[in-house]
Amino acid sequence: MWKVVIPVLAGVFAVGLGVMVGGFRDVDVNDAGAKNALNFAIVEHNRRSNDAYLSQVAQVVRVQSQVVSGIKYLITVKMARSTCRKNNANDLCTIHQDPAKALPYECTFTVWSRPWLNDITMLNQQC
Repeated sequence: MWKVVIPVLAGVFAVGLGVMVGGFRDVDVNDAGAKNALNFAIVEHNRRSNDAYLSQVAQVVRVQSQVVSGIKYLITVKMARSTCRKNNANDLCTIHQDPAKALPYECTFTVWSRPWLNDITMLNQQC
């Protein structure tokens, strides 16, 4: 009987706290793994885009993680065009002050990280 009661109570307790076991949970944007995933996503986003200018993060909206065989990050950010051209990038790229040139937009990146294998992959990007 206890073999049935304990898992049921654990499930009720988790649901009562609003936590979905195995689901996504909010993560602090300053978490080292989240920062690494975001930096990787931005580099990949810029590499894949057809824009002549690099895009930068204007605001982090939400960061979530899910433990899978590694960590899957779901990162939503507001992006904007920077003053740096892709072929002339430097460390001092700032977002255009003129909204017509910055062309702000929102993206959600799904990044899968397996740090013990030194492996990180962009699973999805929606902008």
